[in-house]
Amino acid sequence: MSTINTIPTFENFTEFYQKAVEPLKQENIAYIRLDGKLKGGTRNIFAYFWYKDKKWSVSADTFIDRLKIAFDLAQKTEEPFVIKATRDHRGESLSIKGQPIRNNKFSVYKVGER
Repeated sequence: MSTINTIPTFENFTEFYQKAVEPLKQENIAYIRLDGKLKGGTRNIFAYFWYKDKKWSVSADTFIDRLKIAFDLAQKTEEPFVIKATRDHRGESLSIKGQPIRNNKFSVYKVGER
């Protein structure tokens, strides 16, 4: 019988970072991405969090250092992210304020609303 892994959901980005990312990084110091790989895309979701009454998915290929930048910014401001339309204009994604748009290595997409 296989085990069912549920993807965790956090109330906000800070809680997500403190309860999911920091322990992962402490246990796996060499990890650059959440999935532990060095390259390649994935459709796997690492976790969800709520921001501005919207549920956001964090892809497993997101770089941990980008999450740290966002966490540090979240400690200074209420709005560390910019909400942008996806390329096909069918959804929304988050970008870190002040970070380059291209090759941002930060894959966070809207999946629902409250």
